[in-house]
Amino acid sequence: MAEPAIELIGIDKRFGAVRANKAIDLTVERGTIHGIIGENGAGKSTLMSIIYGFYQADSGEIRVGGKKVEITDPNAAIAAGIGMVHQHFMLVHNFTVVENVMLGAEQSPLLRAGIGKVRAELKRLEEDHGLDVDPDAVIEDLAVGRQQRVEILKALYRGADILILDEPTGVLTPSEADHLFEVLQQLRAEGKTIILITHKLREIMAITDNVSVMRQGEMVATRKTSETSVAELAELMVGRRVLLTVDKGEARPSNVLLDVKGLTVKDGRGVTMVDDVSFSVRAGEIVGIAGVAGNGQSELLEALSGIRRAEAGQISICGREIDPTRETDPAEIRRIGCAHVPEDRHHMGLVLPFEENENSVLGYQDDKRFRKGVLLDQNAMRRDAREKIEAYDIRPPDCRLKTSNFSGGNQQKIVLAREMERDPDVLLIGQPTRGVDVGAIEFIHKRIVEMRDAGKAILLVSVELDEIRALSDRILVMFAGRIVGERGPDATEGDLGLLMAGVEETPEAAE
Repeated sequence: MAEPAIELIGIDKRFGAVRANKAIDLTVERGTIHGIIGENGAGKSTLMSIIYGFYQADSGEIRVGGKKVEITDPNAAIAAGIGMVHQHFMLVHNFTVVENVMLGAEQSPLLRAGIGKVRAELKRLEEDHGLDVDPDAVIEDLAVGRQQRVEILKALYRGADILILDEPTGVLTPSEADHLFEVLQQLRAEGKTIILITHKLREIMAITDNVSVMRQGEMVATRKTSETSVAELAELMVGRRVLLTVDKGEARPSNVLLDVKGLTVKDGRGVTMVDDVSFSVRAGEIVGIAGVAGNGQSELLEALSGIRRAEAGQISICGREIDPTRETDPAEIRRIGCAHVPEDRHHMGLVLPFEENENSVLGYQDDKRFRKGVLLDQNAMRRDAREKIEAYDIRPPDCRLKTSNFSGGNQQKIVLAREMERDPDVLLIGQPTRGVDVGAIEFIHKRIVEMRDAGKAILLVSVELDEIRALSDRILVMFAGRIVGERGPDATEGDLGLLMAGVEETPEAAE
């Protein structure tokens, strides 16, 4: 038998009192796609960072192709044939594709000569692997899916035989994710080895050959994908049976708490992103907005929450009229009783260098509970943060830890706890489970339904069509900035997909 592509033997890693990896053993067979799954904070990203040289293990051994290697930094990983595509891309946005690919791997002191060699190799890699990207395109002008292709090309250009992908579909549209899977299957057929970190169990079942499960820093199981199930993997991840469907009764909507009429919003370039949109959300119902990312959902949430000024329209929140065409203070919207969970937690939901307890009150720091005269009451903030940490199972349970040191899913729970625990009358929630594990998804969905049943009006935006269908009492579909159709929760995926693609609804479909 051929030697495994990579073996980890007894990998152990501590960060102070936190033992992130506990004597991890892992074998990844050559020429396979191997999934790594686990709850947020289970130690997956730490383990991959050790393989790629960002961290060094406190003890243990790494073997590549049967030979022990010392991976002291990413350059050593690259030399060992290991490449990594990070969840948040490591690209210079104002550089071209070819400049990003050659950055750090220049082949000549004369850049012009180096660029010529890179361009020729890039063309070969694109043709061989179906990764067509304009080499002269500037990164910031590319769609997210094409930026990800550039990251893969960077790794292949550096000679990667083992490719690690961390949550690769978290920012992709369904069609972009499908293309990525085609690329990965082609790379596997060419003998490359893929390690795939994802929270999406359906993706694991669809594309991997083998899957390993981590829980609380330990490797608890490895299965052949063909011999396991979503239910078994979910239970292995969480350590208990997980409800994979949303348990909710009939909605009992009452009075309108959010009313939007003729809302039109432009982006920074002057392009109309929300085009004459009107809808309402009643107390005791969840209205979901489905659509491929980039069709105006983000700008809609920003206008409703007071972050972005609208060109035209009217908004009423809890009976109070808001003029969206003037500069609106988001704090004013919060005072009315409207909370907002932004789609992008890093840029709009958190200040990553702040401690967890500071982010836990961010936006509500003027609340008298957190004030001591003109100063903030640090003890009150920390008490409040500890209560939220326990209620939302935020890990590690340390309110003094820098927020940047939490996993993405736990960062998401910090934002959700902050906004939901304010008991708002209206909740605007964007991508509530992005980067969140299956156990936390179950908890978040349950909490959203509880808020609905308590008489709250909830506007939900998600690119996860299953999530929209499972949670929503009514579904609005956006395409090119307009609402192109409304459906009930029993709408089929095919019907919604046609609307999301801009196919005009027929009278028969609307009945």
